[in-house]
Amino acid sequence: MTTHIVDLPSPSPSAIALWGGLECTVARIGDTFRNQSQETGHTDRIEDLDAIAALGIRTLRYPVLWETIAPQRPDQTDWCWHDARLARLRELEIAPIAGLVHHGSGPRYTSLLDPLFPEMLADHAAQVAARYPWVTAFTPINEPLTTARFSGLYGHWYPHGRSMAIFLRTLVTQCRAVVLSMRAIRYITPQAQLVQTEDLGKTFSTPGLAYQAEHENQRRWLAFDLLCARVDRHHPWYRHFLDAGIDDRSLGFFHENPCPPDIIGINHYLTSERFLDERRELYPENHHAQNDRERYADVEAVRIDFDTPCTGPQVRLQEAWERYGLPMAVTEAHHGCSRDEQLRWLMEVWQAAQTLQEKGVDIRAVTIWSLFGCVDWNTLLTTQNNFYETGVFDARCQPPRPTALAAAGRALATTGKFDHPVLDRQGWWHRAERYYQMPASRSGLHRGTPRRIAIAGATGTLGQAFARLCGERGLDYDLLARGDMDITSAASIDAALARHRPWAVVNAAGYVRVNQAEQEAARCFRENATGAELLARACARLGIPYMTFSSDLVFDGSLGRAYVESDLVCPTGIYGSSKVAAERLVAEAWPEALVIRTSAFFGPWDKYNFVHGVMQDLTAGRKVEASNQVLVSPTYVPDLVHGALDLLIDGASGVWHLANQGLVSWHELALQVARAARIDSSALVCADQGSACVTALTSERGLLLPPLGEAIERYVRDTVRLQRTG
Repeated sequence: MTTHIVDLPSPSPSAIALWGGLECTVARIGDTFRNQSQETGHTDRIEDLDAIAALGIRTLRYPVLWETIAPQRPDQTDWCWHDARLARLRELEIAPIAGLVHHGSGPRYTSLLDPLFPEMLADHAAQVAARYPWVTAFTPINEPLTTARFSGLYGHWYPHGRSMAIFLRTLVTQCRAVVLSMRAIRYITPQAQLVQTEDLGKTFSTPGLAYQAEHENQRRWLAFDLLCARVDRHHPWYRHFLDAGIDDRSLGFFHENPCPPDIIGINHYLTSERFLDERRELYPENHHAQNDRERYADVEAVRIDFDTPCTGPQVRLQEAWERYGLPMAVTEAHHGCSRDEQLRWLMEVWQAAQTLQEKGVDIRAVTIWSLFGCVDWNTLLTTQNNFYETGVFDARCQPPRPTALAAAGRALATTGKFDHPVLDRQGWWHRAERYYQMPASRSGLHRGTPRRIAIAGATGTLGQAFARLCGERGLDYDLLARGDMDITSAASIDAALARHRPWAVVNAAGYVRVNQAEQEAARCFRENATGAELLARACARLGIPYMTFSSDLVFDGSLGRAYVESDLVCPTGIYGSSKVAAERLVAEAWPEALVIRTSAFFGPWDKYNFVHGVMQDLTAGRKVEASNQVLVSPTYVPDLVHGALDLLIDGASGVWHLANQGLVSWHELALQVARAARIDSSALVCADQGSACVTALTSERGLLLPPLGEAIERYVRDTVRLQRTG
């Protein structure tokens, strides 16, 4: 087997490589260690490596973390897990960039304030190099500056420091550990390369806060400056180091042992760039901050209307190149958002790298990050909410399901190019609605004529919700009423699709009066089954994605548990039978079609649902009767639409169950709504009539929507907000 080395080719227009990376943080918070490989399930899935290889990725940032190999004592190590994974990577001809500490403070027996931390990590590094001599690229510590900020300045992670002194001490400890680790590694593997990663942003401000912005902008380079032996008496942060008790001898270590990165790894996120403004009243309270001199707002710079563009990956990468002149790579490209925005961000980073390379910047690669997603990064891991952000693969599915990012990654790795209709619009960070204070005139940019989604069902709750949320996501659409496209007429469908030329079709139309369907069976079948089939046939002829909706009423509720996709359908009424027929006809007409089964839904934009009625009646003191015999899985419309759109963009097909997680009786649902809205529930009466049944939905393909309790809380909050704004 040949040794795999991270190539350092001369820059050329075709040289940008696509690397991959797993969110693999092992962070200590108090006495608890959070392990992202475990929380995303990668720990138990060696087959993930084959899925990565199938994308064409040949360089992978991969954890060989100290905390997982020697968690209790340095002389008690377990290499079994890593041996198997690294051997498989070698078989797959994927070159790992071995990460030794990733936002951690080491195992339980040390910390970032331990004077022996650098030597102890170097010992671990030597063991890694000796055990895997074919590994030639290393990141001993990921983002040492960011880790020092979160661990020593903001108190989020162990050792939970909140002072400049602890911040700088933890930073110096980590950078010293990088130097000693690379020395130990190169003693065994002389050609080993240091791929040093760090988050890079920039702080902007009003003139009055320019001093604070300058302070933070000098601070952002400290890790690289230490490793490159740039921190001397003339460095703007030299006095801060001395004040923290870090003397010339400690700083001199880096001059005596310079360790410039072979590749500078830049991790740039949308929120890495900040804007400081003393006018706090202009911004949400959660952005209020202060230093030891004054209070101000600290907000995302992308939400500020600058006279000239000054944010984004291209300008930050250019800054790093001008400062160091060393080979670079983007070592994390990820955005926790809807699928369209994830694709837009990845392509913006990729295009920035390509543009800079064409200008002569030595940039080698872009790393598609969080291959299997991440958990609770919206709170920096400080709370355990199981908030999952999808990555290239959706780990909520078993096996993890490739998303549209997988298609993008495969294309970029093999051809350097990728296209998708959602890329016709730029991301939210370029659109006018992003601003805290709306400028006089500014519109989101797009290329040519944006490709559009055709949405059937203009007058219905679901169709209107799709239109609203497509607009918010920058997805161009045509919302079609029956006069625009009669889904029960093949000729009308063909004419409408020829006129609008959509890249995808969403069928949110159909017959919805469940009880009345018993008297209008022909109409119900025509609108629900025939219409869905005709649309499917038209989309099949055009070869475009098609999504339609079914119902939990394809089941009779006698199974005694929540239904999954593979359960046999067994409707009891005309409405459910029409949906069963629709599912069968659609699958026959267009096997690539996506059929979403969902349950009784509720949303903040319409008044014709059970939840809204409960709130209205209980608020007015009117009696509400609700059954405790029927268990259902109510679904929040915004969650349903977002989840469905993500699946559509991913190219998913077949039957999917989309419902908020959890099953409740109608009575329990009413109680939860009353509690969330803080409404007196004394007028709520439990009605026991009827036989017990369970028509709730769950999924064997992946639980994609949030828990019901969270959805109810957001419904109440969104409803109150809409009432206030009119």
